[in-house]
Amino acid sequence: MQINEIQKNVAMALAEDVGSGDLTAQLIPGDMIVTAQVISREATILCGNTWFEACFNQLSSDIAIHWFVKEGDVLQPNQILCKIKGNARAILTAERSALNFLQFLSAVATQTRQYVEAVSDTRALIVDTRKTLPGLRYAEKYAVRCGGGTNHRIGLYDGILIKENHIIAAGSIAQALSKARMISPDGTMIEIEVETLDELHQALQSGATMVLLDNFEIGTLHKAVVLNQQCTQPAILEASGNITLSNVRSVAETGIDRISIGSLTKNIKAIDLSMRFIH
Repeated sequence: MQINEIQKNVAMALAEDVGSGDLTAQLIPGDMIVTAQVISREATILCGNTWFEACFNQLSSDIAIHWFVKEGDVLQPNQILCKIKGNARAILTAERSALNFLQFLSAVATQTRQYVEAVSDTRALIVDTRKTLPGLRYAEKYAVRCGGGTNHRIGLYDGILIKENHIIAAGSIAQALSKARMISPDGTMIEIEVETLDELHQALQSGATMVLLDNFEIGTLHKAVVLNQQCTQPAILEASGNITLSNVRSVAETGIDRISIGSLTKNIKAIDLSMRFIH
């Protein structure tokens, strides 16, 4: 886990929320010590503990957090996640940012787990995309792993995904793949996106090792898997486009290797959590 990235996320969140100071927290005596607890109002996969703790720790090193559950656990409605003890002002100031991270990342992990369970007993991996909130890509991709999913490339720097416009600019599928091999360091992932079986055939003939099948119908996916299996060196096949919980199982049952889903990190409804002082 990249601690520096987490600290940066939290520092930006606190700066955005606190600004020049928490005016409302000044209603509370500066030396008051309190105990609070966080409760889940709905079922979820817990994710984001480190971001949550960092929000409090950046404001006060004396705040103690005791967890009753661990990262990746399945939580039930009205379950207590943790207790927090420390300076009341610091706890109140950190509360919203801390809960924002925990609610959002738990939602990403929970949605990912639903897709992973939907394709259980198939060979297909559930994979994320770069459709993440600016500044929170590492956090969201961590949440995908917490939910049992697999990360695609982190950004433009650690993998090559050749899409339609790249192919047009390069001149052809073969030329795009050839150029990619020339410029990429050893071990770099090179994937090419195709939209038809003919393009898949061209990619396989050009030695593609990973192919993204964009918006293929179920029947066409079956044909793509068969075509790929006829190769001496079959490529890794990844399906993408208009995949939902209602059809992901059918996609997986075609024999595809990977299924990438933008909504894992893009269309997220935060989990309902609340923090209350204990009298």
